[in-house]
Formats: sequence, structure tokens, C-alpha cells
Amino acid sequence: MVGQINNRKVLPIFKYILSILLLASLQACGQIGNHQHQTINRMEYQKINNYKVKAAIEAWQDGNSKLWLSFFTTDVKLLDDGNLRDFKEFSTEALGHERFTTIDKAEDNGLSVYGHFHSDTWGDFKTYFKFHLDAEGKFNKLEIGQAHY
Repeated sequence: MVGQINNRKVLPIFKYILSILLLASLQACGQIGNHQHQTINRMEYQKINNYKVKAAIEAWQDGNSKLWLSFFTTDVKLLDDGNLRDFKEFSTEALGHERFTTIDKAEDNGLSVYGHFHSDTWGDFKTYFKFHLDAEGKFNKLEIGQAHY
């Protein structure tokens, strides 16, 4: 018949085209993950050699308000870039929304911690937390601010 296609010739061509399409789709699927991933490093708490500061920073990172507040005196002073702030208000607002993304260094026998910081409100920047101990071993002053190092 005129206009009829010979099935014996079409079937091998169809299988060949189907195989090419299948291989091409597998190649495309293999490329889905072919992009840059941000490297997430484990927080290097070992740079902090003061165990109380280290424990306080870990509580901060975990957003554990009760534990964080337990390290401080009831009349703790907070200086934010040199300006006096309400410590409890700051802690309530920031815990769980602000965190170190890296700990770059610790100084002053581990009482001063420097690193990259993320704030859901202010973005990413370098910061410092400087802890001051009283005679009973609690923090009575915390200085925080943008660091330039």
C-alpha cells in the first residue's frame, strides 16, 4: 500500500531514538547537583580557652536563653559599640536570631571572642563579644560590637 510505513524499518529507528533520549535525560539528571555548595564548617569552639566563655557562647549559639542568662549577674552591664543597653532586652531579641558563623580568634585569656556573625536583622559582619568576670565567677559586663581585624 502506498503511504504505509514498513514496521520493520521504523521499529529499529524508534528504539535508537528512544535510547538517545533516555541517555540524554540521564545526563541532564546527573547535572542537577552540579553547582557550588557553601561549605559549612563545624564551629571551632576550641579556640575559646576559657571554659565559662565557651559554655556561654555555646548557649548563645543554641538559643538557650535560660542557660545563657545563668552565666551573668542580675545587674550585668551591656555595652553595644560603647553604648549602654538593656542586657535582658538584648538577649530576648537576639537569641535565636543572631549567631556566630565562625569563631576566628579569642584573646584576653579567652574572655574576648572575635568572629563572623549573622543577624537576621542586620546581616553579616565581624563582631566581638568581650566578657568581664566578677569575683564570684559570673559575667558582670559584656561588650559587643563590630570588629575590625
